Amino acid sequence: MSSFGEWTSVHGLPAFSYTMDQERDPRATWDPILDPPSRRHFVHLGNRRVTLVADNYGRCDLFDEHTGLRWLTRGTGVSSIGDLTTAGSTTERLFGPTFAVVRVADERVSLERTVLCPEGEQPWVLIRLVVRNLTGNPVRLPLTEEWAAHPADVRLISGPVPAEDPGLELEVLGGERTRSGRLDLALELDAGASTVVDLRYGLLDDDVTGFEDSLRGLAERLPVARAVQAPEAEREVPWHAALLTGGACADGVLGGHTLDQGSCYSFRHGFNGAARDPLQHALPLVYTEPDLALSVLRNTCAWGSPDGDLPYALRPDKSPWTDVFRPSDQNLWALWLAAEYLAATGDIQAFGTGVPYHQVHGASAVSLEENLRRQFRFFADVVGRGEHGHVRILNADWNDMAISRSGVPHEEMIERGESVLNSAMAAWVLPRYAAVAERLGDQATGAEARKLGAELCDAVEGEWNGSWFRRAYGPGAVVGEDDLWLEVQPWAILCGAASPEQARALLQTIEMTAGAESPLGPRLNWPVLSGNGAEDSAIWYAINMTLIWAAAEHHPELGWAWWRRMSTNTHAEVYPDVWEGTLSGPDAYLPPESERPGRTWDLAEVGVAMQAYPVANLHAHAQPLLAYLRLLGVEPDASGRLRVGGGASFQSRFLTVSADGTGRLTAAGEVEVVTPSGVLSGTALAW
Repeated sequence: MSSFGEWTSVHGLPAFSYTMDQERDPRATWDPILDPPSRRHFVHLGNRRVTLVADNYGRCDLFDEHTGLRWLTRGTGVSSIGDLTTAGSTTERLFGPTFAVVRVADERVSLERTVLCPEGEQPWVLIRLVVRNLTGNPVRLPLTEEWAAHPADVRLISGPVPAEDPGLELEVLGGERTRSGRLDLALELDAGASTVVDLRYGLLDDDVTGFEDSLRGLAERLPVARAVQAPEAEREVPWHAALLTGGACADGVLGGHTLDQGSCYSFRHGFNGAARDPLQHALPLVYTEPDLALSVLRNTCAWGSPDGDLPYALRPDKSPWTDVFRPSDQNLWALWLAAEYLAATGDIQAFGTGVPYHQVHGASAVSLEENLRRQFRFFADVVGRGEHGHVRILNADWNDMAISRSGVPHEEMIERGESVLNSAMAAWVLPRYAAVAERLGDQATGAEARKLGAELCDAVEGEWNGSWFRRAYGPGAVVGEDDLWLEVQPWAILCGAASPEQARALLQTIEMTAGAESPLGPRLNWPVLSGNGAEDSAIWYAINMTLIWAAAEHHPELGWAWWRRMSTNTHAEVYPDVWEGTLSGPDAYLPPESERPGRTWDLAEVGVAMQAYPVANLHAHAQPLLAYLRLLGVEPDASGRLRVGGGASFQSRFLTVSADGTGRLTAAGEVEVVTPSGVLSGTALAW
């Protein structure tokens, strides 16, 4: 049971009732490391344009990434009637999938205030005020809704700085509109009567989506799930789906939608990165909101240059940021998302539509197919391979700190280092990209991708040391011979480099070593270093997702156990006094051996800390969703077909998988699906 409250249901949707009195309860205080201690607990909600940050004080922030990383408001949004106000509320606060509710009352009236992000891409929020007369006599009271515009643009690393008001307005629906941010209404209520007042606030337009329509659309949009192996999935799957899509924003500069990693990276330190992150966040959306998954793929491909390179990240103004890291894995994530999308949707036409390159390059748009082909060429020709046959590491692979822990001088590792991790990932991705190229008629690229993938798989197969797979090579150095690096192990299983016997033994080894006495899942490194070094053994959503996926075929009981450890339910049980992990979380948690177990990492010495903004990282929502689908056997194969299984249930508007192995799929184009009952092809399939 969480110290902060408990889960409930509102409008038929999962919601969290926050009951802690943060002003009196010492457990409310937490340390952001880079800022003074705080009692503010918050969660990010949203639609495809605006982000609502609701907190335990009943206040709201609005964030918009349309043209840059911009806070529209900070700590505002207050309703009052007479002397009764929602500001600083310690009574009833409730956080829903796209809305936040505060309820207050005195001896005369009650006031319920709901702030809702409407379905769609509206850059504003709906506010519904429900006022009830609690007395036996008529009352006449002033009702006030007040927001203060405090725009701030997030600067790289240093944080937000004040900006000009972009035109925020407050409106009574169908009535008065003001730029002042304050509306005063006179209410007259008969004895025991109630009234509803609907307003909206933000960058107002003429597209008004109503309160009921938004809630109805939300309920229809969110997937549902049920698993005997993990009862909490019934609540967590739709919750994660809502918070994941709530992180999306229509991109007014590059087109499409971005699905920013969020947390400290965007909201405090001011960058959208790495490029791999929006791509992997979009993977589960292929099965819930495929149009959004495609939009994110197109947007992230538009970050790049005509030679096929993707920058590490985008700066606050959406210009490429390339002067810190140059990872060697980024193209693989674009190829993966494209393969997953085509296998599940059959949407061939999407690959013929144009995708621009970032404006700084002054290059003409090319088709999505050609953009991806150039990315493959960049990976094969520019990233290339080293003397052991593995993918070059450049100055990072998935792990930004792999080079610093290699023991090899930095420049030598950049020049000659090799990543077994990226070889194993590429050995899985490239055959699936090959299927895309072949279906689009590019047989030569398909054949080359398959050949390279097979060669990399053979190279990874040779890295088995009898207990696990090695991690990397540098000049005169082998990384991961005597210590286990978790990130490479599941990919070695998934790409086929591990035999079934090796896979089962490796999964058991991981559980007995990196996973031992770790309630939130296996650690990244084993053995665990002492003191502050324990942070190197953090528990990462992105890696534990692939681990669960690898276990799905070879050790499903362990896969389900690891999925449950990944859940918010488990975090609340093990660390009930830690807010991060209750509704949302960071990208990684510190292990039990650390000084702050259940919280997250910091690099305070360089002014960067996940602990400074330890929620709203989209890995905390995307990875549980994708891992759940993989446990049900949902994944693309090397021939371009979609495989589905069963064992638990999942239902969205596009895909249904039942525990007994039956299901359905609605696709935009022709797909081939390998089901427990046989292979089917078409656009509307049932099995």
